[in-house]
Amino acid sequence: MTITITAFERSPDRGRGLARDMRVRWALEEVGEPYEVRLLSFKAMKEPAHLALQPFGQIPTYEEGDLTLFESGAIIFHIAERHTGLLPDDANARARAISWMFAALNTVEPPIVDHSLTRILERDQPWYEHRLRALDESIRKRLDSLSARLGDAEWLDGPFSAGDLLMVSVLLRLRSSNILDAYPNLAAYVARAEARPAYQRAFAAQLAVFQAASGG
Repeated sequence: MTITITAFERSPDRGRGLARDMRVRWALEEVGEPYEVRLLSFKAMKEPAHLALQPFGQIPTYEEGDLTLFESGAIIFHIAERHTGLLPDDANARARAISWMFAALNTVEPPIVDHSLTRILERDQPWYEHRLRALDESIRKRLDSLSARLGDAEWLDGPFSAGDLLMVSVLLRLRSSNILDAYPNLAAYVARAEARPAYQRAFAAQLAVFQAASGG
C-alpha cells in the first residue's frame, strides 16, 4: 500500500526544512519506504476533508491503507516500529531511543517554538524583550543539559535513531538565532545529521515544492 503524507502547498518556512512534514519525509527516507505527497493550501487545511484526517487542521498526516495518523512524533514512532533503521533491536536501547523522542518534542522543542513565535508575533509588545530573555534562558538550560549528555558522542545513545531524528529536527529551528553557536558539540551533531543521505533527499524534496510554488 502506498504511503501518502500531506504537506504545505506554500510552506511558511520557505523551503528551509523546518515544516513538520520534513520530519516524516526524513524518517521514510531513512527506512527506504516510498511515499507520495498531497499538497494543501492553508484554506484546504481547514476544510472538512482534511479535518477528518487532522482534527486541528495542521500538517502532516499519514495515510496507509485504512490507517490515518496525525502528529509528526506519532507518525515517526509508527514508521520506526514498522521498519528497521530507526529503533534499536535491543529492548532497553529501544526504550531509551523512545525516551529521546519524547524529550525532543516535550522538553526541548516547546521553548524553541515559543521563542520563534515571540520574535515574529510579539515584537511590538511592551513585554517583548523580557519574554525573549526568559525564553532564551529556558532554551539555554535545556541545551546545557543536552550538550553535557551528548558530550563527544556521535549520537545520543548508540547508533542513529528516531530520537536523534526528532532532536535534530527541533534544534534546526534555532538556525535563525545564534543560540546554538555556544554549543559546538550540538552544532556538529546537527551537521552530522544533515549530512545523512536520507536527510538530504528529504530536504531536496521539500525544497523542490517551495521552488515550484515560487516559480523558481
